[in-house]
Amino acid sequence: MSFFTLSRRKPAEQVIPGEGVYLRPAMNRDFECWRDLRADSRAFLKPWEPRWPADDLSRAGFRRRLLRQDRDRQDDQAYSFLLFREQDHALLGGLTLGNIRRGVAQCATLGYWMGEAFAGQGYMSKGVHAALRHAFTDLRLHRVEAACAPHNERSRRLLERLGFQHEGFARAYLLIDSAWQDHLLFGLLESDFLGSAPPDR
Repeated sequence: MSFFTLSRRKPAEQVIPGEGVYLRPAMNRDFECWRDLRADSRAFLKPWEPRWPADDLSRAGFRRRLLRQDRDRQDDQAYSFLLFREQDHALLGGLTLGNIRRGVAQCATLGYWMGEAFAGQGYMSKGVHAALRHAFTDLRLHRVEAACAPHNERSRRLLERLGFQHEGFARAYLLIDSAWQDHLLFGLLESDFLGSAPPDR
């Protein structure tokens, strides 16, 4: 297996198609829709996310976010996407394949958030499925990991439905909503998702 990193020539507007949804990197023109969806969903998202910076919903904060995402993408460290509904291009939420480890690991960590108005309608399952296909076929990862708080039943069910295996329990794993919280650990292999042995690298 070769210990490669991907070419840095990834298009800024790369679109990842899904079933009735699509993913693409955030752009400056997304600011207002992103700000409004996050603001409307703040109470819904707060228990599951790190503490928001004071200027998180400002245009300057959004620009910093874009710069960081572009840098991470260029360095093959993380790939962040917004999730859109195909029929009307409504912004639904976001996903990230982050903390990418190459070499002998070829692994990433999956994170996601959904706007409250669109939760529970199957959109995130379709978005995560598209992101996993991208991870295993385009990014050529071997493994994707995810974690969720034990009381986050909706997230746990989503991961299990997509084939993630429960692999462990981590005490005080992540600083969420200003408190160190325990998390359930999940993993999905390329062979689990594609249904066959991984190809030679």
